[in-house]
Amino acid sequence: MNVTVRKIGNSEGVILPKEVLDRHNLRAGDKLVLIEDGENLTLRRSEDPEEFERKMNIARERMKKYEKTYRALAK
Repeated sequence: MNVTVRKIGNSEGVILPKEVLDRHNLRAGDKLVLIEDGENLTLRRSEDPEEFERKMNIARERMKKYEKTYRALAK
């Protein structure tokens, strides 16, 4: 699918087709992350800060619970 970089106010941007927005359940105001990998660009949905914090809390609990195991594996 081809899109064009266009002038939008004082910036430049890409307009995503409605079908793509619908397929990925994206709406105006949703945040995306632009990832550059060499010549490639990838857009990903930005993770909700509350969801990220929830996942980090789970990770911290697991690390604390299995601290001895992780230290042994790290050797």
